[in-house]
Formats: sequence, structure tokens, C-alpha cells
Amino acid sequence: MTKLPSIGKPISRLEGRLKVTGSAKYAGEYHAPDLLYGYVVNSTITKGKIAVIDTSDAKALEGVIEVFTHENRPSTAWFDFQYADMDAPPGTVFKPLKNNEIKYNAQPIALVVAETFEMARYAAITIKVAYTEEVFDTDLEANINKARDAKKGLASMLKPPPPKPLGNFEEAYHNSSFQSSGEFKHGTEHHNPMEMFATTVLYEGKNKLKIYDKTQGTINSQMYVANVFGLKMKNVQVIAPFVGGAFGSGLRPQYQLFMAVMASLHLKRNVRVTLDRAQMYTFGHRPPTVQYTKFGADENGKVNALYHKAIGETSQFEDYVETVVNWSSMIYPAENTLFEHKLVPLDVYSPLDMRAPGGSTGMHAIEITMDDLAYKLNIDPVELRLINYSDTDTSSDKEYSSKELRNCYLQGAEKFGWKNRNPEPRSMKRGNKWVGYGMATGIWDANRLLARAQAIMTSDGKVEIKSAVTDIGTGTLTIMTQIASDELGLPLEDITFSYADSKMPFAPIQGGSFTVATVGPAVKAACKALNKKLFRKAIRLDDSVLRNAEFEDVSFNEGAVFLKNNQESKITLAQIFAANEGKEIKTTNTSMPNPLVYGKKARAVHSAVFVEVEVDQELGIIEVTRAVTAVAAGKIINPKTAESQILGGMIWGISKTLHEETILDNRFGKYMNPNLAEYHIPVHADIHNLDVIFVEEHDDFVNDLGVKGVGEIGIVGMPPAIANAIFHATGKRINDLPIHFDKLL
Repeated sequence: MTKLPSIGKPISRLEGRLKVTGSAKYAGEYHAPDLLYGYVVNSTITKGKIAVIDTSDAKALEGVIEVFTHENRPSTAWFDFQYADMDAPPGTVFKPLKNNEIKYNAQPIALVVAETFEMARYAAITIKVAYTEEVFDTDLEANINKARDAKKGLASMLKPPPPKPLGNFEEAYHNSSFQSSGEFKHGTEHHNPMEMFATTVLYEGKNKLKIYDKTQGTINSQMYVANVFGLKMKNVQVIAPFVGGAFGSGLRPQYQLFMAVMASLHLKRNVRVTLDRAQMYTFGHRPPTVQYTKFGADENGKVNALYHKAIGETSQFEDYVETVVNWSSMIYPAENTLFEHKLVPLDVYSPLDMRAPGGSTGMHAIEITMDDLAYKLNIDPVELRLINYSDTDTSSDKEYSSKELRNCYLQGAEKFGWKNRNPEPRSMKRGNKWVGYGMATGIWDANRLLARAQAIMTSDGKVEIKSAVTDIGTGTLTIMTQIASDELGLPLEDITFSYADSKMPFAPIQGGSFTVATVGPAVKAACKALNKKLFRKAIRLDDSVLRNAEFEDVSFNEGAVFLKNNQESKITLAQIFAANEGKEIKTTNTSMPNPLVYGKKARAVHSAVFVEVEVDQELGIIEVTRAVTAVAAGKIINPKTAESQILGGMIWGISKTLHEETILDNRFGKYMNPNLAEYHIPVHADIHNLDVIFVEEHDDFVNDLGVKGVGEIGIVGMPPAIANAIFHATGKRINDLPIHFDKLL
């Protein structure tokens, strides 16, 4: 009997109907009896102290239950020790309402709790606050000379420091036949997921809480609450089955979680705190960064010298770091390298991981510099990258576990029609518009962490898989169900994947494109272990036709265990459960990379991006008319959800390059456009023909499934490819993002 595989099939999201019909409940939508509503008050200054905070008018309003400030905040455990969550950078975590100090603009300074959201919001505007202001500094470029090395911390495990220098960069660069250098800047970006941050806390008595939270890690939020408020882990349950986008903003617990739990514990009531759109700009962001590159090559195009320096923003209380400058030596082998990454502490909140943190920043500078080098060498940009192709990561001196980037270049170029490009800038026109072709390389880490999963089979042959992992809209629910289906030999409808509950087996935060590679093997291991239990019970049955078989001799399909070489010899699940008195059969298993082996090879997902732009000759308006991304990411579990991830990244790449920027007025230390009217993002009319190619790639080393993540790789190559296409169209090399039409006039 042929086993019908689920892996590799473009199955629609299993929760799709719930989402599009509005049936899916998000953190701020769960029903709770006698629910109280909290509204956060934010500071109006950037640095200083609260001299007076008068809440009397707010407290006098009918329906207002309490107003929490630093003056009456209930005591918490965390003020006695340093606490870090799974994604915390080195430093001192921000503690809401700790004291009267203001560390950044729009810092939360009070929580109004009332019987309705409208009353809480109204009461908030009646609170009178007097401040003593202090001198602040929020200007990165004005403080470049104050840049320093980042402090080390646990975060460096997934964000390694710049590789050590090789050879003699200065001498090699000076002697290079061809040189390219540049300065690159990009502004602040905020995540802006569709669902705003909300927490609903159900108080279940005796300091026991059930929490519906917008988070990328239920166990991370559980740890945070338990440690901050001195609660037992078993008394804190965090649930987040539906997350309306996050992109990194939900990796760390945000302050609405603290506020809601604080109020619930103190009032012994159910409490919900929801942030509004403007408040989504009061924590975390992609940090503005200034970069400098110098690349040298010989007359044949072989790169022999690489220099990359990045200076990023961080807060005064934490050292947020990104992997920005490491990527060039991971792609292009050079014997002489020098890389630096510095931070400038400013009076802002700590930056936060945003889709492809560091990668989308660093590759922008790297791939524009490579493009410029190609023009100086008079070599096709694709050919230059093939000249410098390597199956080894120079930064670690390790061979890649797999690397099909060469085929990404070739297949992507063919699909795009790169051969039709006239290499001369300003040589291609369509009506009154310049036409430009640009390309770039993409790379992202292929990591894997520890995870656990449980598989439970009941007497009707149905299986429930459990994991605490969240699904932030990437298709995790569907993919894990497919993995279980393949391993168990059961149809998808016989499998339920229960997830996003901190009471379930451990899963790390969902981010870094490592979720499928981390949780997928745990699901596979649990299902395999369940099959082994079924097999052992099957061979013990009276007159079992499998009595002399080994586990490797059998297969599982359509509710039975078969001999592979004799499909007539089988034992049904019904027979096994009859002998087991109908009791459920379950197993819980852990999956993690072998630390003795895993570090022996470099692991990455690669892409090649090709872009066409049109630039209006008179108005300078830029349109990305079409783009192709060719991706090598190991085995693709679900081409439909994977393509959706790449397309989402490509659209965000267009947004990052041409639209997005939060404007900080350094006179006030304040973001001036904290809304979706003035924080520009693409609309439907901005997005045209986007294609995705998955290049076949086999990898037995990365994990049991041979999969690599695709969440980040879709964005990293788009900004430089667009910028390179704009240069080809106009002859103007613009290195600062976003690129608006005024830079072309």
C-alpha cells in the first residue's frame, strides 16, 4: 500500500477559515466575566523625573477602579534581582513604574483601570503630571564619535560578534586593482503588526492566572510573569493560539503584560490591557544604523579585501546588538578582512529584533558595494558573484552543510530574463520611464534549538500533538500537522496539533527562522516514538503476524501496521487498542542538535533576488514592477505557506527600501509619525508581479527533516536589489534608505 505523503504538498492553512471569518480569537478578544479594562498613560518628556503626578480627578470618576503609578505600585519580586527573558540583550531590563525616572519619550508612567475601556481612556487624560526635565540625546549621527563595543551576554549565542580580522586589510585594499567604498544609512522602523499588543488576565484565585497574551513565546511570557511577580510557574498559564503578526515585536514581553498582571493580582479581578496604535511605537524598533564598506578586487574580479563597519543605536540601559557585518565573509571568500560593530547609547527605548535583524541591514550595504564593484570591473553582477562563489564560510572556516546558491543565481536569472539587460545605466526606457534591472544575494542563518513535543493516540485512532510553540501567522499549525501525518501514516483530518499554551511541552520563542527546524524534529521524534510503542504492542498480540518483525520492517498507514514486503500482513490500530483496554497511548520526546557535531559545519539558507524598477523621468517616482526571488532552503514542507513567507518578505523589502521610516525629532526626542497614516507602508497599488522559485536542496545535516527556515530570507536581498536597479535605471547611486522620489529629482 502506497503511503501518501503530506510533506511537500501545498496545503492551505488549517486555521485559515477561522481567521478570514473572524472566528479566531486574539489576545484582546477572549470573554471574561466582570472584566476590567486598563489604559496606559505615557510620558510627554524624553528624560527627567516626575515631580508630581495627580490622579485625583481620574479616581473621582464613576467607573474608575484604580490608577497605578510609581507611587502606589504593588511590590513585585523583580525589583530585588536582575531578570532577563529569552530574548533580553545584556544590561538592565526596563521596569515599568519602578520609580519617578523618565528614561525615554512616551515611557509608561501610569495605568488607569476602569469598568469600561472608554472610561479608562477618558480618565487617563485627566491625570496631571509635572516633570523636571533633563538634557537628553537621541541623535545617532551626531554621536557617532561616542560609539563603543557592545557588552557581552547570552544574546551573543544567536548573535555572534564580528569575525576576527584576517590578513592585512589596509595593505590588500590599497593594492587592489579595483576598489569600492560607501557610506550607508537607514532610519528607524517600527513593526506595526495588524494586531496591536493586548493581554487578558483571568484571575483564578490564590495568585493563579490564566493569561491570553500577544506573544511569540508562551513559555517566555510565563517565565517573565512568574519571575517578576514571584509566582510559581505552575500557577501561570499563558495562551496565544492566534497572533495577528509580530515580526519580532512579540519576542520580548511588552509592558502591557506587566500592567495587566500587576492590576489583576492587586485587584483580584480579570483585567485586560490593550495598547493603541500610537503606543505601538513606545517599545522596540529596528535601530537606525550607519555603515561603512571598503571592498577590493583584482583585475579578474576576485575579491581580496573586505571591510565593513556598522554603528547602531541602543538604549542607555541595554546593549541591543545585531549581526550586521558578518555576512560578507560568509558569502565571498577574501584573505584580508576587517569587521567592526559599535553601539551608541541614546535616550531611547532598547531596539528590538525586526524581521531579519541585522541581515536586512548588513546585506543592503554589502550587496550595493558588490554591485558598484561589478560596474567598475565591467563584469556582470551575477558573473562577479559566481567568480567569488565558495562552498565554505570564510568567517568560521567551515564547509556549508548545503549550498545551492549557484543554482539560485542561474535559475533566478533565467526566470527574470536577466540576459535582456543592457548593462549601461540609463540605457533602458519604457515610455517616459527609465527601466532598471538590479540583483542581490540573500543569506540567513539556519539554526536549530531544543524543543519537546507530545503525541497522544486515542482508541479511535486519532492523534493529538502538543507543543507550546506559537504560530504568528507563518503556517506553523499546518506544517506541524503535515510532519505528524507523514510520520504516523495518518490523514491530516485524524491529527490535531494543539499549541501555543505554556502548559504544553517546551518550545522556544518563535523567531530567527528556526521554528520548523526546531519544533519539527521534536514532532517527528514524538510520532516515531508513538509508532514504536504501537509496534511493541502489536508484536505482543496473540498470533501476531508481526511477531518476528523488527521496527524497520514495518510501515504505518491508514490505521494499521504493515509489513513492508507483505502488505497483507497487518495489524490494525483497533486490534492494538482492544488489547490495550482502550487506554490512550502517549509519548513525550525531546529533540535537539548534537553539540559535538552541530558546530562542525556552517548552516545557512541562501537566495538570489532580481528586480525591475521603473522611474518616472520627470517626477522621480519609483515603482518595483516585478521581482523574482530564488531560494535554497532545504526541504520545503509546504510550498504554499513557504511561498507566502517569501512574498511577505519581498513586500516588506519594497516597503523598507521605498516607504518605511519613523521620523525622530531630536529637538524633542520624540517620534513624530506614530500612526499608519504617516508611517508609510505599501498598498496594493505598489505591489506588482512577484515570483518565487524554490531551488532543490538536499541537507541531511541541518536536522532530521532537512528543513531550513524561510521567514527572514525573503527580505534580506530585496533592498539592495531595488537600490541597484534604481542605479541601473538612473545612474544615481543612493545608499540611504528609504529612497524617496526627492532623492532622484
